Amino acid sequence: MKNKEHTRQVRDTVVEKFKAGFGYKKISQALNIPRIATGLIILKWKEYQTTANLPRPGRPSKLSAHTRRRLIRDAAKRPMITLDELQRSTAEVGDSVHRTTISRILHKSGLYGRVARRKPFLKDIHKKCRLKFATSHLGDTPNMWKKVLWSDETKIELFGNNAKRYVWRKSNTAHHPEHTIPTVKHGGGSIMVWACFSSAGTGKMVKIDGKMDGAKYRTILEENLMESAKDLRLGRRLVFQQDNDPKHKAKSTMEWFTNKHIQVLEWPSQSPDLNPIENLWKELKTADHKCSPSNLTELELFCKEEWAKISVSRCAKLIETYPKQLTAVIAAKVVRLLTALPAQCAKTANLEQLKQQKQQIWNFRRN
Repeated sequence: MKNKEHTRQVRDTVVEKFKAGFGYKKISQALNIPRIATGLIILKWKEYQTTANLPRPGRPSKLSAHTRRRLIRDAAKRPMITLDELQRSTAEVGDSVHRTTISRILHKSGLYGRVARRKPFLKDIHKKCRLKFATSHLGDTPNMWKKVLWSDETKIELFGNNAKRYVWRKSNTAHHPEHTIPTVKHGGGSIMVWACFSSAGTGKMVKIDGKMDGAKYRTILEENLMESAKDLRLGRRLVFQQDNDPKHKAKSTMEWFTNKHIQVLEWPSQSPDLNPIENLWKELKTADHKCSPSNLTELELFCKEEWAKISVSRCAKLIETYPKQLTAVIAAKVVRLLTALPAQCAKTANLEQLKQQKQQIWNFRRN
């Protein structure tokens, strides 16, 4: 049976007595410790000038350095690969290890398992339109964005917030009522709402009854758009933002805008993330989850009250920082171009053109 190691105080006392001229045998007898332990403590002090515990190498790794590099490379190239797949790939080369070992290796290299973000599917044409929108509006003045009336529709469920919640609990108590979040099939019902806002605050919010079509959308605009613009003091030169839903882009709807002399902001498809109203939707749904209305009537009333409570400063801040979102779109394109430059150099002989392009990219990043 392995003996317990001596305390730091005992080891320091051994060294002090050795410095005072005591021999190993006398030190051992005085402190009632084995003579061999005394010798080892003094030997360590002579070599390292300390009696503190030194770092220990621990158990040798079961995986070779080559296999560890391969694991990290596979995870970096295929971010959605599972631990089971990595475990099987290491077993194929003769290194059978537990999933925890693989996870620990990836953590040391800075790779951690995270929930993948859901983003709209973007084709090349969508990316080009987003980039065109960002570059064409990046130089717009703050006053221009203050004239924009942002709009959107969203569905709000009665019990619809699916955010993760953590609880402190003991083992085998996972299903206790105080440790669970009540859920209802299909969210317990939902409402669809349309709303708008500008840097001057929130406009009207309307509950959409039944299925939305072009005629119903035009009715909503007729009854709420101009009134909201008037309440927010946007003036006659307002710019209206809407996405490219077929109901929004219908010929009769666009004629309505023309007749009302309302300029419609040209909007890139598949770009809900560029609409700052998404931030307000998220806050509204979070507040709904905390309030927990009991029926759809209460939910509608609560949403309208919370929408009206959103401060002007919050709306103004979203619009003030909007150019940063456009910069992020352009920066994402810049990163892709920088990554693709080596491949382009290998495929083309027009090196002077590539140098100019690379210089433009670096100038943008520096600014």
